Amino acid sequence: MSDSTTNLRACAYRIRRFALRMGEVQGQGYIGQALGWADVLAVAYGHALKLRPDEPEWEGRDRFLLSHGHYAIAFYAALIEAGIIPESELESYGSDDSRLPMSGMATYTPGMEISGGSLGQGLPIAVGMALALRQKKNPAFVYNSMSDGELDEGSTWEAALGAGHHKLGNLICLVDINNQQADGASSKVLGFEPLADKWAAFGWHVQRVDGNDIAAVLQAFDAARRLADPQPRVILFDTLMGKGVPFLEQREKNHFIRVDPPEWQQALQILDQSQTEGALA
Repeated sequence: MSDSTTNLRACAYRIRRFALRMGEVQGQGYIGQALGWADVLAVAYGHALKLRPDEPEWEGRDRFLLSHGHYAIAFYAALIEAGIIPESELESYGSDDSRLPMSGMATYTPGMEISGGSLGQGLPIAVGMALALRQKKNPAFVYNSMSDGELDEGSTWEAALGAGHHKLGNLICLVDINNQQADGASSKVLGFEPLADKWAAFGWHVQRVDGNDIAAVLQAFDAARRLADPQPRVILFDTLMGKGVPFLEQREKNHFIRVDPPEWQQALQILDQSQTEGALA
């Protein structure tokens, strides 16, 4: 295992831990998504994104759009890990006057580019940002982080068509394929396979990898950034809700969960033990 992979595994562990600690404040939340998406966020904020933590609105930054605004607890954990938000604010999660509301809002949180949550809006905004950056000759990338539930939205596919038409090589879309949404399994609510073929037909460069395999995630991010062809890039990440905490992984419904008070500490202990054993392996 390379040093970079080892460091990113540690980063993902801390993101999961920060998310669990925030979840414990409210006793509930989108914890399954946070645990499942942590490896992708670790590579994004620990390796790929060009940022200045002390200057979140730096013009040269890569833009990271959280289209699925309900993933905010995972995103805040990544911002804490990146040094954009101090860890001391963690305990304020979801409280009145907090900069960390339960659903992401750009007006409150440094590093939050858009107020997501109304699903299907992130990719259209990302297309507009990518077009504007290209017009300004700004070499920054635009990343759009979205859920598989957003594949149900027509606006997503209109934006995908536009991005392919305009050959937006500065746009990278990250899709969490966890096969769960509020109304049940995503594949049963509205089937989306063969998903890679659909994105390719719209003019995108497509990769599909295990989103909980740090080495594979790292390789996919690097390949997306280095691609010479002027076309938008999408990475489809197959992830496991609740990853890293077996009793949460096994829950039948993981979209929004309540966790009994003793279980928060149990989950943290499981993470800590796994990290220790991994470090010793």
